Amino acid sequence: MLALLNRHIAQPFFSWKAGNHLPRRLRILEQRQFDTPKVIAARQLESLREMLFHAWETVPFYRNRWQAAGVHPEDVRQLEDLGQFPILTKQDLRAHAAEIRSFAYADQEVFRKTTSGSTGVPLTIAVDREAMDWKRACTLRSDQWSGWRRGTRVARLWGHAAADRGSWKARLRRAILDRESYLNTLDMTAERMKEFAETLIHRPPGLIFGHAHSLYLFSVFVRKHFLGRIHPDGVISTAMLLHNWQRTAIEEAFGTPVTNRYGCEELSLIASECGEHDGLHLNADSVFAEVIPDATLSTEPGGGRLVMTDLLNRAMPLIRYQIGDVAVPKSGNCACGRGLPMLKSVTGREADYVLAPDGRLISGISLTDHYATEIRGATQVQLVQESRSGIRLRIVPDERFDVSSRERVAILSREFFGPEMRADIELVDRIPQEPSGKYRFCISPVAVEHIRAMGQ
Repeated sequence: MLALLNRHIAQPFFSWKAGNHLPRRLRILEQRQFDTPKVIAARQLESLREMLFHAWETVPFYRNRWQAAGVHPEDVRQLEDLGQFPILTKQDLRAHAAEIRSFAYADQEVFRKTTSGSTGVPLTIAVDREAMDWKRACTLRSDQWSGWRRGTRVARLWGHAAADRGSWKARLRRAILDRESYLNTLDMTAERMKEFAETLIHRPPGLIFGHAHSLYLFSVFVRKHFLGRIHPDGVISTAMLLHNWQRTAIEEAFGTPVTNRYGCEELSLIASECGEHDGLHLNADSVFAEVIPDATLSTEPGGGRLVMTDLLNRAMPLIRYQIGDVAVPKSGNCACGRGLPMLKSVTGREADYVLAPDGRLISGISLTDHYATEIRGATQVQLVQESRSGIRLRIVPDERFDVSSRERVAILSREFFGPEMRADIELVDRIPQEPSGKYRFCISPVAVEHIRAMGQ
C-alpha cells in the first residue's frame, strides 16, 4: 500500500512541485519503446539533425572543426552520414571544455557532472535542465525492466558516501520519497555488510542496485551468512563490466535475475538489458551510438570502438564522442517486442587491455574470467601492467592460497602473454576501489598509451 501511495500520489505531487513533469515524460517513453525500429530511427535522425544545427549555430568549437573537415549539418540525410564528422576525444573535452559549451545556455541553469574516468583527471560536463529531466525518465524506464516498480524500496551499493551528499532536503527526499538505503562501497567491511544485510531483511527492497563488483562482494557475503533471506524484485548492475561468474553469484544470493545496465557520467544511461537478458537495448531517446569496427580491440564481428552522440544535452553538446569503451552491435529484434536498437555486449574499456611483449592487445574481460576463477584461494585479483615486459598480480588471499596458486599464476601468465612477460605476485589485505567506488581488475597505462598512439 505504501508503495502504491508513493508511486501514484507522492511522486507525481513532488514532480509537479519540481516542475520536471517526470510521470508524463515516463509515459511517453514507455509508449515509444515499442515503436518499430524504422520509426525509432527516423526520430533519432530528426533529433540528431536538430543537435547538429544547434551546435553549428551556438558552439564555435564544432563550427570551426567541421568547417576544417569540410562537413556541414546539411550533409546528414541519414544516420550513417554522421560518420563523415570528426570524432570528439576525451583529450578534446578536457582541453576545450569551455569552448564546447553552447553560448545559448551561458545564462541558464545547468547541472555539472564530474567524472575522473580511467586517467584520474577530472572531466566536467554541463547538462541543461530539460536534458536532465528527460534522462532521468529514460533511466526510470529501463530500471523497471528489472522487475522493480517505482515506490518500492531501493538498496544502493555506491561510493562517495552517497547517502550523505546534497542538502538536507535532498537527503530527506532520498530517505522518504525515493525510499533509498545505502552501503558505502568504500567501506565494505564484514561488519558494514552485516548491518546492511540485516536492514534489507527487516525492510525488504524492491531493487538492489550497484557497481558490478560491489554487488558481487556483497552477494558472496550474503550467500555465506544470509542465503535465502533477501528477495528483491530486481537487481541492477551498472558502472562497470558484469562478468558471467559474478552474475551467477549475485543471482544465487538473491534469487533474482541480474539486469546489466551500461552508462557513464557524461551521457547518463546508454543501454540496458530487458527481461530477456539477451543483449542491451540502447537508450535511443537520449543517445545515438556508432560502433567503429576495430579488429585489434574486438575479435567479434562488427566489434570495435564505441562512439556516442548525446541527442538531448544542448548546454554542452557531445557529438561523436569516443567514450573509450569497446562494444559489439547486435542485429535483429528482441523477443520483448521493443524496437530499440541493441548492443550484443560491452566488452571492456580501452584502458582494460594489457599489451603483451609481442604487441598483442589482450582484453581485460577475458583475463578476468581466468585469473579471478582459476587461482586457488584468490578472493580478489587486480592486474597492474607498469612495463611492456612485466605485470604485477595484486591478490587478496584466503587460507587456501598456496604454492599451487602461485604455479597457476605463472601458467596463466605464460599462456596469455608468452614467456617474455614477468609476472610478480603481491599479496595484500584488500584492493581498494577508486574514488568513485568502482573496482578495476586491469590497470595498464602501457596499453592505454599504445592504443592512443594507434588512433593518432
